[in-house]
Amino acid sequence: MTLSSSTLTWAQLRDIACAELEGAADGWGRASNRADAGRDRIERQLMPELRGTQRGAAADAAVGRLRELGRNLQYVYTECGLIRTALNSLAHEMRGQQQVLSRALGEAEELRFTVHADGSVTYPPGGEGAVDGKPLPGGTARVTGAPGLYPSSGLVAPNPNAVRAQDIADRITGAVRAAAEIDWRFTRVLRGLRAEQGLKVPDRTWTDAAGDAAAVRRMADGYLKSLIPMAASPEERREWWFGLTDEQREEYLAVYPDRIGNLDGIPSLIRDVANRDNLRLLIGELEGRDDEVARVRLEGLREIDRQVNGGGRPPVYLLGIGDEGNGRAIVSFGNPDTARNVAAYVPGLNTALDGEFARSDLKRARDTAIGMHQHDPSSAAIVWLGYDAPQFPDGWDTLDVAGDERAVRGGESFNRFMGGLAATSAYENPHMTAIGHSYGSRTVGAATQQGAGIPGVDDIVLVGSPGVGVDRAEDLGVGRDHVFVGAARNDIVTGVPSPREAVLGFAGLTNLGPAGGKLLGYAADPGDDDLWFGRDPAGEEFGARRFAVDDGPWMLSGGRPNADAHARYFDPSRDALSANSIALIAAGRASELKAEEHR
Repeated sequence: MTLSSSTLTWAQLRDIACAELEGAADGWGRASNRADAGRDRIERQLMPELRGTQRGAAADAAVGRLRELGRNLQYVYTECGLIRTALNSLAHEMRGQQQVLSRALGEAEELRFTVHADGSVTYPPGGEGAVDGKPLPGGTARVTGAPGLYPSSGLVAPNPNAVRAQDIADRITGAVRAAAEIDWRFTRVLRGLRAEQGLKVPDRTWTDAAGDAAAVRRMADGYLKSLIPMAASPEERREWWFGLTDEQREEYLAVYPDRIGNLDGIPSLIRDVANRDNLRLLIGELEGRDDEVARVRLEGLREIDRQVNGGGRPPVYLLGIGDEGNGRAIVSFGNPDTARNVAAYVPGLNTALDGEFARSDLKRARDTAIGMHQHDPSSAAIVWLGYDAPQFPDGWDTLDVAGDERAVRGGESFNRFMGGLAATSAYENPHMTAIGHSYGSRTVGAATQQGAGIPGVDDIVLVGSPGVGVDRAEDLGVGRDHVFVGAARNDIVTGVPSPREAVLGFAGLTNLGPAGGKLLGYAADPGDDDLWFGRDPAGEEFGARRFAVDDGPWMLSGGRPNADAHARYFDPSRDALSANSIALIAAGRASELKAEEHR
């Protein structure tokens, strides 16, 4: 069907049963919901129970089959949801043109005009002739070009009924043409929503699903997207979500999982559902590309997909996923909305959505969650990659990390994210901890300078920090006794020189004994406790509470910088002192910390 071949008439437009379209949409919605319920039972009940009670090759094979079945049901859920929204969007747009038509036909009836099958409008005599004063003859208004492009005027047709009739004819014709265009657009989209035959859903099918979702999103912009409260506060977004009908929520989840899943203020369970769908759609999109960025990103997404659907403990919640910049991923071990203690960890230098992030940074959050559970089972730990951390693509000779622009932008996003957690928590006053590692500590520092500070955060933990942008712990907004610092003796990042020390260039690595390791420049001053982003958080002048950590291996290995001490803070097998300290603080048990002297 093409626009030029459309034979839609105004009578057909008038008689379209939009309620029947919506009824068909409801049927597809029920199918989508059944698939979603099946998937949820597999992921939340069957797989965890199987993993918790069975071991061996047979159990592993059963888990693999369940995971495949869950993905198939996810595909059914997604495609059926897209069809439902396409049909509802079609009904919404058609009803709009029916309203335009109805108003025009109503005016014609009131004026006793006759509307013909072709959309022309006959009007009666009216007005007075300039010569004889008799009513001017009636006639018929037709649309031969674009409606409204050449409106009638009193000079051409002085009968006032002619002007009204032409306006009515224009509106009728405009509504019919708009409806024909709508019909044409949705016919193309609905014909494209087809699945391959068979029971398996390979990655290439998800590539098609990503295209399907994009097509339906374009159709549903006026129907759904414009109503998403993107500029609202987390509290307002939460209220918006709970104010929707069940059908509206289901449609948003089916068509805009990327928007809903990354919207601070939406409940975590809902974000998880949306982001699991968006994760598969992102994988499908990247499967259709053949470049290095797609390859690297796919490795990270697939590993996240494996962990999210692995049925492990603590349960995994996907609170954010995206492909912008260096990639976005927010993963929680435990449900932060129902946990009494919530910790959010911000990674730093060289973090991006890749395989290393999905393996190492997710493990840091999981280790923290497991440690917190030992002190209080009502706990959740999150890794938050919601910003573009600086990268060292060419080794140590780039200066991206030297600036704080990325930290400031990331701090704004982290502030909003924590505000969203505070808004959706089941607790009136949950215990919340912000953890910054490496450059991530500078990002946390920037977040504290937004508005009244980081919403809901009680404690701040800084590990491997090159400075946080302020010179005193009390400037972070939670009180100096609630700022905690871990700095390994041989951490190469906590020993980075201040800008003043580095002005003449690096001279080498020197151990300063009890003061810890520091990367010294020609202008080094052993009495200077400044780091790159302000005063050393582990120093006495900063005023934070320093906790005990392992020294870590020496910062030179084979004549090259060794950053191993910088990467151990969260790992209970490599630095049990630090990992347990972080877990104690995040679980609200900071009084049990083993203190360390300031540098």
